[in-house]
Formats: sequence, C-alpha cells, structure tokens
Amino acid sequence: MCRIRLILMLSGLCTSHFLYGQGLSPDFYDRLDGFWGTYVHEGRVDYARVQREQATVPWVAELASARLQDASAAGRQAFLINAYNLLVIHAAAEAYPIASVLDVAGFFDRTQYQVAGQSMTLNELEKIHLLSAFGDRRFHFVLVCGAVDCPPIAPTAYRPELLEQQLQARTAAALNDPGFVRVADAQQLASLSQIFEWYAGDFGVSTSSALDYVNSYRRQPVPVGYTLNFYAYDWSLNNWTEDNGIPQPAAEAGVGPANAIRYVVSATIPRGQVETKLFNNLYTQVTGNGTAARERSTFFTTFISSLYGVSHRFNAGLELRYRRVRNESLPSSALSVLGPMGMAQTREGLTSIGPKIRWAPAPRWPNFSIQSALWIPLERELEGGGGKPYIDWNGPAWWTQFFNDFTLGSRFSLFTEIDLLWEDIGKGPATLNRISTPATVILSYFPRPKTTLYTLGGYSPYWNPSYDYFAQAGLGAKQQISRKLEFELLCTWFTNSFLQRSGGRAATFNLGVRFNLG
Repeated sequence: MCRIRLILMLSGLCTSHFLYGQGLSPDFYDRLDGFWGTYVHEGRVDYARVQREQATVPWVAELASARLQDASAAGRQAFLINAYNLLVIHAAAEAYPIASVLDVAGFFDRTQYQVAGQSMTLNELEKIHLLSAFGDRRFHFVLVCGAVDCPPIAPTAYRPELLEQQLQARTAAALNDPGFVRVADAQQLASLSQIFEWYAGDFGVSTSSALDYVNSYRRQPVPVGYTLNFYAYDWSLNNWTEDNGIPQPAAEAGVGPANAIRYVVSATIPRGQVETKLFNNLYTQVTGNGTAARERSTFFTTFISSLYGVSHRFNAGLELRYRRVRNESLPSSALSVLGPMGMAQTREGLTSIGPKIRWAPAPRWPNFSIQSALWIPLERELEGGGGKPYIDWNGPAWWTQFFNDFTLGSRFSLFTEIDLLWEDIGKGPATLNRISTPATVILSYFPRPKTTLYTLGGYSPYWNPSYDYFAQAGLGAKQQISRKLEFELLCTWFTNSFLQRSGGRAATFNLGVRFNLG
C-alpha cells in the first residue's frame, strides 16, 4: 500500500513538473486565482487598489524567476498569458492615475520585463513568444491590453490542464458580446474590433474569412450579405471603481453614482475617434431708458467644430463660425434675427474658420486639458462700414482655454475654465488687439446617469487701456441620448459697464449638439 502511494505521489510530481515547469510554486495558479478575484471586477481592474497595495510587485519578481524549460506547450502558454495580463496591470498601476496605457511612453514596445529568465517587452511577449510560437488565434481574446475595447479580463487564472476549455470559452464570450461584435440589423452592418484589422493575417486573407471565424463561435451568426467594417478602438483604461459596481437599473432609478457615465467636457477624445459639436448661441441686448431711444441688437452665432483623436492625449481639428446680426428699434423680438436678411442693419455670413487643438498634458490629471483655436476672418469689413453693421472682427482672434473637471461625490462635479482671448490681432491704428481673461465656474448635478443640470458663473476683464468687463450667470441642462449623442440647453444673463450706463440688459439662449464617430 505504501508503495502504491509513493508511486502515485511521484506520478503527480512528474505530471506537475511536466505541465508547469520548474521555478513555479505548487500553489502558483491557486494564488493567482485569488489575485484576479480580488482586483478584477466585471472584466475591469481596480488599479487604484493594486497601486495602493503594491499587489503586483511580488508577482513581477515571481514571473522573472520562473523557469519553463521542461514545461509542456500548454504549461508555457498558460504561464505566458497570465504573465502578459499581470504585467499590463502592473505597468498601468505603476503610472496610475492615467486615462489610457497609451499615455505611458513605450508601454508596449520599450519597457523591458524579465519573464522566465528572458528580457522582453509586452509586444515581444505577445507577438514572438505566444502568437508566433504557437499560432493560436484565440490568444487575441485572452490577452488584455488595458483598454476598454479589449475583451474583458477573466476573473480567474489560465491553467495548463484547463487551457483548451478556457480559450474556447473566452473566445466564444467575446465574439457573442454585442459590445465587441456590433451588429446593426437595420443597416445590415457588422462592425468588428480593430483587432481583426491589425491581425488580419491571423484570421484569413479577407474580411469574409474574419466573418467566417466570428460566425464559427456565434450563437446567432452574422448574415453573409452584411457589410463589414472595423470600429475605432477605444484605448480608455479598463479601470474599475466603486462607480462601476453600481447596477445600471439602480442608477437609472436615482440610486448610486449617477455621474459614472457622464461626458467630461475637459477630457480629450480617444485616438481614432471624431467629435463634432454644433453650438448655437443667440445673444440679445436692449439699451436705452426713458430719455433715450431704446434699441435691440441681436447676434445669432453657430459654431461648428470637429476634433480628431490623433492620440489619446492630443486632438486636432477645425472650427467654423457662421453669424447673423440684426439691429432695430423696440418693440421687437430677439427671434427676428432668424428671419429674412437684406434690409438695413442686418447681416449674415461665414465670418471665420481656423485650426483647433485640445491637449491633455498631464497623464495623472486626465480631466485637465488645454484647448486652443485660431479664428481667421473670411470676409472684409466685418466690423461694419458703408451702411453695414458690425458682425465680427476684421483681424484674427486666438482663444486658448484651460479646462479642469473635479468630481464631487456621486452626484456633483465642478468644472473650471480660465481663458486667454486675443481678438482683432494686427498692426496699425485700425486694429484693437483686445485681450481678455475670462474665468468660468460650472457646478453640475446629475439626477440621472444621462442627465445633467448645472449653474454657471463667469467674469471676464478686458485689459486694454480703457478697462471693461462682463459678468454672466446662467442655468443649463444636458441630456445624453447615447454615448455618442448629447443635447444641451443654456440660458445666461449678462451685464457690463456699457449696459449699466445705458440702463440695458442682455441674455443668451443656447442650443448645443455633440456627437462622436468611431
């Protein structure tokens, strides 16, 4: 009996040695299960806790000291898959807080790690030691690169003895996930992850080959006649916070962190995405009192801006400005500016166009950004003359904005903006070269996850020899229709020294639309 037990024990040790290789403790995968269970939630990683507890540091040392010379193919694959996912988490946690792993220079292709006695980058681990060495396409659905558009990270370790079942299960889960394979039956369109574009050679020579592979795992295959494209990869960090743990129905009902999915104005857009904004502003002022003629001046301005995500932290694009103006005596309506033009003291036209950029300079402050636009005039005599009213500046204008956004608890945020605005730039006595430094504060409240109510206050001094200012206060609301479409309404009330002297008043009424492509 003792001899039989000894034989079984030696057989188990040999099997373990062959599957796992040398240098791995017998409980390596059990402890790894504990790590995933502690720090991974709903396919995302609690990077703040990983960083706070330095949870990956001992794992990095253990990955370096492991030896795989005698491991089976399954043993090598399981170890290297886990190593890749652990090292991505380690590197992201070391740099946290970041908006994306792309914010870390050389994240995939320069930083070297010791893995089983060899020095390699994350790209080398993935492409040489896994994809080239074993040629298994299913690796693309278990290697998680730290982005929200990666397949969700598994909450358990990959084990040599279970690897085949795990690869099949995770690949099937990804390819049946409507967020990963996006099928629009009404448009007969299937949008695949850019993984299928970047690694086209792994899935066949054509998009139809990629579709065949996808359909081999789908419970509801994509019809063969559907158009195929690739949606832009969202490299936002696959970060888990307490907000992510609140079930959506509860948040919709007004329970929990209602600002968890809000659009953050100050944040840059991800690489490859396009953000387009259409903002309509109607400004009207009434001047005069009982002893002076009472007049209304109304400007209607449409700003059309489009930004492209050159990188996760740098966006570039264009902004176009169209304006209409109407000056008339009271009684009159502010909405008359939207009516027919052509009579005296009315004017309309495209007044300026120019480049625009947005830059997030500090990875640790993902909601701090700098936005700058240069408006170049498109017409002559925009400031009036010859019977035409003022509609815009004759010279260029340069507007630089410094944005930051602070979350306050689960239902509030504070947005701050400080600007440097240089208008009517040029030489000679005809140019004003007016410089102002507007400052704005917005306090937002989120009664529901996709609804924002806010109050606004702002003050802008003009620093020319004849000092002037304007002050404003306003109320607004935003409604997200989807993650790509949002509407905004805003009303503000203005005052300045001219309005004070003339017994006047002024207000704006604003309608904005924002939509993202990609």
